[in-house]
Amino acid sequence: MTLTLDGLLLATASTKGTLIRIFNTMDGTRLQEVRRGVDRADIYSIALSPNVQWLAVSSDKGTVHIFSLRVRVVGEDSDSTENAALLTQQTYSNSLQGLVSLATGTNPGSSLSFMRGVLPKYFSSEWSLAQFHVSEVTQFFAAFGSHNTVAITGMDGSFYRCSFDPVNGGEMVQLEHIHFLKTDNRPR
Repeated sequence: MTLTLDGLLLATASTKGTLIRIFNTMDGTRLQEVRRGVDRADIYSIALSPNVQWLAVSSDKGTVHIFSLRVRVVGEDSDSTENAALLTQQTYSNSLQGLVSLATGTNPGSSLSFMRGVLPKYFSSEWSLAQFHVSEVTQFFAAFGSHNTVAITGMDGSFYRCSFDPVNGGEMVQLEHIHFLKTDNRPR
């Protein structure tokens, strides 16, 4: 699980690691649910971009998924004084109404999502907008950089910097790969 820096939103992974849910921390309402995959997975990290526009999830499947969030912090691109005023106002109301709005999401869904309510919930799921597959078999953690980039750091010392297309999504482009830890395989 992870929280936004202001503590207003909470992102959690399901026990199976297939669903990620975004909650309003003020009243506990679920704001959005996205699907990482269909196979059980151990989720290693969940990261929210500073502007709460993107969500990154890494798992034991060797993938990092990027999701577009429909939740937007009102005034996120505004002057910080306006944001402070909104947060101060929010403290007294115990609700995110007026501070968080729903925006149009761009995550792909099933081509059968028009049959929502007839078919199982799986067919109306929101899937990741962009993905990256790491070659190493280790735990990876993802974090957002600037200009639609993601930093992916592995427990084995590997580091990737990738970019994703915020409109078309798809496979992320690897911009950089460094391996910080050198293994010595020489016999002693």
